[in-house]
Amino acid sequence: MSPRTESVGQYLHGAHDFRLESKPLVEPASDEVQVVPRSTSLCGSDLHYYNHYRNGSFVVQEPLCLGHESAGQIVALGSRVAHLNPTLAVGDRVALEVGIPCETCADCQNGRYNICKELRFRSSGSKFPHFQGTLQSSINHPVKWVHKLPEGLDYETGALLEPLAVAIHAVRRANSSRSHKLGNQRTCLIFGAGPVGLLCSVGAKADGFQKVIIADIDQGRLQFALENDFASTIYRVPLKRGQTIEEKLEIAKETAAEIAKLQWPDGNTVGQVDCVFECTGVESCIQSSVYATKSGGRVVFVGMGTPNCTMPVSEILAKEIDLIPTWRYANAYPRAIEIATKSVTGTTLPDIRRLVTHRYEGLESVPAAFQTAGKTKDGIGGLVMKTVVNFSTLKSSRH
Repeated sequence: MSPRTESVGQYLHGAHDFRLESKPLVEPASDEVQVVPRSTSLCGSDLHYYNHYRNGSFVVQEPLCLGHESAGQIVALGSRVAHLNPTLAVGDRVALEVGIPCETCADCQNGRYNICKELRFRSSGSKFPHFQGTLQSSINHPVKWVHKLPEGLDYETGALLEPLAVAIHAVRRANSSRSHKLGNQRTCLIFGAGPVGLLCSVGAKADGFQKVIIADIDQGRLQFALENDFASTIYRVPLKRGQTIEEKLEIAKETAAEIAKLQWPDGNTVGQVDCVFECTGVESCIQSSVYATKSGGRVVFVGMGTPNCTMPVSEILAKEIDLIPTWRYANAYPRAIEIATKSVTGTTLPDIRRLVTHRYEGLESVPAAFQTAGKTKDGIGGLVMKTVVNFSTLKSSRH
């Protein structure tokens, strides 16, 4: 394999406006490897950029190549890579950790590089010039932030390590806040039956949570979660909307009360749970999370959605509930590789490969892949969970 001198990618010029473009690609720097992306799974943030040309407060300022959940193959090594990581070689399969911090600030020095103010994240509009994503034929990436895949993990599973790392970070944050010991039968509730919610289930189960409830408005996704062992039991959240704060909080109480009445597979009543992973960002689910949590429990915020919402503070205070924010992940890839390996080779964890329901091939397929990823059902009524773009042969690359 020889290094590429240019990279061809799909660049977003506006909402729904992808254009296939070629960019010059220099040789990898001394501490970089050149990687040919082989699988990139599409994320909710990618879809926000695709649909709105922005993601929250991050507005695109130049054509943006999307994609950050990715795994690929090394085709060239920088001059110091053999010294920095002697385990890597040309031809190796690697997962890409695409958030690159400054490594010198206090947060980086304390191991919390995910909140580094200078962190650049591929496919994000948060920094300018933008750090371009992985929906292209070749990229140069710092060797420190690539992770060699073991034999049991294919490229698609390697791409899923990125959202799995989000889930692992959330579980770690929940554990770091424990103010009292939990019993052997730890219970959790997850709001959101999308990929991140289901991966939170995998992370929680790997950490010892024995019983998992998953709640969502989509019955199809709930059934998928139950049938594929991501959930012990499920709850369909009713589409009720209050007009006043009092009405909203009353609906949240009712939702939590209905969840508490559910039964586990062993016949015991659910009651309130030790921990809630809120993966929707929806105000009503955030409020219900507080009411569904037992005294001394914790609510972990994973999903981004409503920027400001009303919280039942008196309930939080009286029950000493810990509210735990999360932002991406830090130091999570080694654990993600361990959990993913157990997931695909064992029987104790759900198989994360089942999340991939739709596959597309090649850069030319990217617009169609985004159209599918933005739906909950495909054209023939099939459930859409995770959409992946694979590159087994890179027809659009020239080298």
